[in-house]
Amino acid sequence: MSIKSTLLAGIAALSLAAPALAGNIEVKDPYARSAAMSAMSGAAFMMIHNTGETDDRLVGAASPVAEKVELHTHKEDDMGVMRMIHVEEGFPLPAGGKIAMKRGGRHVMFMGLKAPFEQGDTVPLTLTFETAGEMSVEVPVDLERQPMEGHGHDMGD
Repeated sequence: MSIKSTLLAGIAALSLAAPALAGNIEVKDPYARSAAMSAMSGAAFMMIHNTGETDDRLVGAASPVAEKVELHTHKEDDMGVMRMIHVEEGFPLPAGGKIAMKRGGRHVMFMGLKAPFEQGDTVPLTLTFETAGEMSVEVPVDLERQPMEGHGHDMGD
């Protein structure tokens, strides 16, 4: 790799590490993954902070990489089995609060992927908030991250 391409790769990595902002909403440490190269679905995880003094709500997500993009969470059914469900009303984001979107919990679900998620790629994602409006986020694909890396229990919901 040449010095120029190494420098450009470094700049790209730093720009992906910077949090995305829209008004008082800040997205930190986003990443996306799919279960396998042939998977038809994938998910994105991140921390969403509301630094403002007004409650908001994450109400939608969209991306050109999939036929359908929804907000999901896991819920235990009557038989004790965890099931993934679409959360049509979205997720509340209180003033000064956060939404922890992590594996096994709240997340953005991509269904009908148009191409496989490949390590190092980025996924364009638009998050829609009730008050703050739309926010564009470039989500890096990280197929190697383990479930408890980042977005840990100490970060709260």
